[in-house]
Amino acid sequence: MDYATPGNVKDIHGNSFNSHNFVHVFQRTFHYDSHIWSNRIVYNVAGGKTGFDQEETKLPTYWKTPLSKICLGMRIGLQIKFIVININANSLFSLIADGNYRATSLGRNRWKTLIGSKASLQPNCNKEGFNAISNKQDDAKARIGIIGNNQNACSDGKSRIGFGSGGAIDDFNTCGNAAHAGSDKGEQHIKAMGYILYPVHTKA
Repeated sequence: MDYATPGNVKDIHGNSFNSHNFVHVFQRTFHYDSHIWSNRIVYNVAGGKTGFDQEETKLPTYWKTPLSKICLGMRIGLQIKFIVININANSLFSLIADGNYRATSLGRNRWKTLIGSKASLQPNCNKEGFNAISNKQDDAKARIGIIGNNQNACSDGKSRIGFGSGGAIDDFNTCGNAAHAGSDKGEQHIKAMGYILYPVHTKA
């Protein structure tokens, strides 16, 4: 990503995204297991008008607006980092609400840029996308993100970077990076404020 203003982000291709358009994730409100991901009920609409702050929000664009790409941002301290996923769908709701896994192909290194130099993942599995979850329900999971595992299979994931996350090793970390001591940068419990944005030209 190129730069951010209080309510907008522009990528290197000139695509603009607006923080008023989507979901802001931080506390257990947006835990992986929360019904907030599977219902069509707004949450704190006023929080969607305040820019890149600590206000959680869920707006009607979550289920009303078709998309060809989304911008994902994580704020840790005063720094916000962004990545873009190119994905065609009727809405983000249609990608998440039914709980079915839908893959993306950004790669683990791209996901780690959301966190920075301390980002940590186990070396294998690398299951990424929407509703990324280990084979065991209590292990690492993320509504949007990537999970890691020490074995090639995704049967015992203990690390993740994501939005709407939960499970091992830190079920209270719902946005950011949680990683087992065997991960590439060791054990981490990095909590972030998450922003999920639409392009500003997209109409609800």
